[in-house]
Parts: sequence; C-alpha cells; structure tokens
Amino acid sequence: MHNMDKLLSIGEAADWLGVSTMTLRRWEASGKLIPERTAGNQRRYRLSQIDPTASILPPSVRKTLAYARVSSHDQQDGLERQKQVLELYCAQQGWTFELVSDLGSGMNYYKKGLKRLLNEIIAGHVGRLVITHKDRLLRFGAELVFSICEAKAVEVVIVNTGEDTTFEEDLATDVLEIITVFSARLYGSRSHKNKKLLDGVKQAVEDSRQ
Repeated sequence: MHNMDKLLSIGEAADWLGVSTMTLRRWEASGKLIPERTAGNQRRYRLSQIDPTASILPPSVRKTLAYARVSSHDQQDGLERQKQVLELYCAQQGWTFELVSDLGSGMNYYKKGLKRLLNEIIAGHVGRLVITHKDRLLRFGAELVFSICEAKAVEVVIVNTGEDTTFEEDLATDVLEIITVFSARLYGSRSHKNKKLLDGVKQAVEDSRQ
C-alpha cells in the first residue's frame, strides 16, 4: 500500500501522472492542480492529491465480501437460503470471505449492511463482491454500485443459480412501498380518481401475494 501522505517532487509527480513538468506548471497556473510548497519554495505534490486510487490495496490483500438481502422479516428463510448459496459458492472457489446481510427494502439506500459494503469498497479494502442476483443489492441503483466497483477495481461476481426464490415476494413488497409513497403525495391533492387508481393497484399487488 502506498503512503497517501507521501510528498512527491514535480519530477516524480510528472512521472506518476505521465505528463511533463511543463504541464504541471501550466496546471498550477490555471488552478487545476496546486502543489504545496516547502520552506525553500520547492513544489511538493501529495500522492492522495494526484491519484486518489493509490490507496487501493493490492488484490492479494483485499477482502471478498458476500452480500445477501431480503425485503422483510417474513423472509428470514429466504435470507438463510441466500447465505447458504453464497457460502457454498465462495467455499467452492476457495475464497476466504465476509458475509454482509440486510433485512430491508430494495428501495432503501440507508441499510446498515449496504452502507458498510459501500464504505469498504470506497476505502479500497474490497477486491471482490459476491451476490446471488443483481436485485439483491438494490431494486434500482445496482448499476451505480457496479460503477463504483469498477472505479475501485472490485470484481463483481453474480452467482445467479437459477430462479431467485424471493424475487416475486420482494418485488411485491417494493411495489407496495412505492404505492404508499405516491399515495401520501397524491391523496393531498384530494383527487378521488388518484385514490381509486392507487387503491386498485395496491389491491392487485396484495392479491398476487396470496
């Protein structure tokens, strides 16, 4: 791991970035990249300033995280099944891993496990993320997490072993959550038509869960 507080000379910084020292002087003049100055007025560039990704640990020492999620406490069995699939898959690959899990909506970005997952990825501690299905991360927004993984050189492994046994139930729960939010907003408009429409959709979703 590189020392993020390491100070580089203008020549070293130029080599690191693959540009000329003249370019660095031009960037300084335009305000694009301002170096620090020593007591003798020499330019010094902090490594974290010129390459934020330098903090990423080498792949050999980064961890594998496996993430499991279901929507509600009613689906504890589904969560256990996901964990078993992830544990078996990682064991088959010979990976040492940590398991992170959430009982919460796929619409909620503030789940404890997901926050820990993102913090570890952004900190550069994770080399591999293993999930059973894309929607286990988030109903909408999984691609954003995958983009962060790509930026941090994290390998994403989607096991996807056949049908997701919790998918339909999970989707119904998330749809009801969306309807509840919209209901709160639209009921305020006193529209009988809106209320009737949403109540109909809500009933259809409820019926599908029977």
